[in-house]
Amino acid sequence: MSTPSLAVPPALSGTRAGADYLRSALRVDGWSTGGFGVVMLAGAVALRDPLGLPTTWSIPFGIAMLGGALALLLIAGYPDISPRQATAVVTVNALSAVGMVALTFSGLIDLTRLGVAFMLIGATVVAVFACLEYTGLRRVGR
Repeated sequence: MSTPSLAVPPALSGTRAGADYLRSALRVDGWSTGGFGVVMLAGAVALRDPLGLPTTWSIPFGIAMLGGALALLLIAGYPDISPRQATAVVTVNALSAVGMVALTFSGLIDLTRLGVAFMLIGATVVAVFACLEYTGLRRVGR
């Protein structure tokens, strides 16, 4: 009698179309995260008053986004994407989206109406990437 294996496969190989979908989602997420990180850093002072987002928040966010972008692009560039890494990306994106909404309404930052819209749109974009990457992960697993 054989025992079923509970081990996670070493890399996502599933369907070629699923792997391509996941890789594309990771790349677009990586490039857009990097671009947004640059905007947060370069525009930290200019966006402070219209958004109500202090530079003490926008600069660390921008730096973190650049680091995240590099990680996303690195993962997307691997010949075989690790299921653990892809799952981590989905989880981090989902938690980031929830965190952005929580921060928006927490009162920690005195955001303007434009700032609230900015944060909620950002949370929506991050949630969409989490969904796209989750869909890619599921397609690869078929």
